[in-house]
Amino acid sequence: MSTDPYEALGLTKSATDKDIKKAYRKIARESHPDLNPGDSTAEAKFKAASVAYDLLKDPEQRARFDRGEIDATGAEQQTHRQYYRDYAEQPGHGYHSTHGYEDMGDMSDIFADILRQRQGAGQAGFGGANINARGADARYSLEIDFMEAAKGSKKRITLPSGDNLEVKIPEGTADGQTIRLRGKGGPGYGTGPRGDAYVTISVRDHAIFSREGNDILVTLPITIDEAVLGGKVATPTIDGSVNLTIPKGANSGQTLRLRGRGVKRAGRPAGDQKVILKIVSPPKIDSELESFMQEWRKNHAYDPRKGMTS
Repeated sequence: MSTDPYEALGLTKSATDKDIKKAYRKIARESHPDLNPGDSTAEAKFKAASVAYDLLKDPEQRARFDRGEIDATGAEQQTHRQYYRDYAEQPGHGYHSTHGYEDMGDMSDIFADILRQRQGAGQAGFGGANINARGADARYSLEIDFMEAAKGSKKRITLPSGDNLEVKIPEGTADGQTIRLRGKGGPGYGTGPRGDAYVTISVRDHAIFSREGNDILVTLPITIDEAVLGGKVATPTIDGSVNLTIPKGANSGQTLRLRGRGVKRAGRPAGDQKVILKIVSPPKIDSELESFMQEWRKNHAYDPRKGMTS
């Protein structure tokens, strides 16, 4: 069994924090002693991975180890490999505890597997004691409309059991955001509390609006005369229509801003609505307009492409 913490997790020093957590979780699922009774190889692998994760999960401690200031046990550098080996193989290393799992999100699933296996074997619990453990967390996906995410709403999820779970969608929920519902996960063991439910939100596209952070984006078609003369134009927002002032000589692609008309999120200032103008010609060019433009061109021709190179 490797005495290097990175090797114990099957990683290199370039591994990210996410990589470290993922590698440890995988080893814990595959090699935990309670899931592999009597398998000394799996037990040794899990012990080494536990020690490695205890060291590397702390960014400051990991940096000190990488610089050679401390050994794999966290002690000031002495004989690096021997200390790591001794620590990993100590009988009282406590690998049966939940230490190191509390910040790993779904690691409770591992203990659920362990407890189910022990119960199936007719055992009362760890060391013969009654089982009192938190229930496993549950994970769901929920697709909602753009406006439901922007304005907030309530949705119901039908669980595999047939029960319904109400999910409150906070105002300003973003695509990919996960909502935590405390105590709505799997039942606990013994007197243990229920786990939590995590609902990951997927937001459907909107026909008019799009979102950029807390800002709402909309493309607003305007007529030729509105672009030349300016004026007030009814513009949709997520809170209803408002009149937007179009400046004289507006151009396609020009962006106007409606402050505070974007997404509102708790504890944060509301975003803005960005209105991108798009000049649209009439559906049919009649003879009057054609004649006017021909006459206008004679005396007012200009080149908007001046200065462009091929």
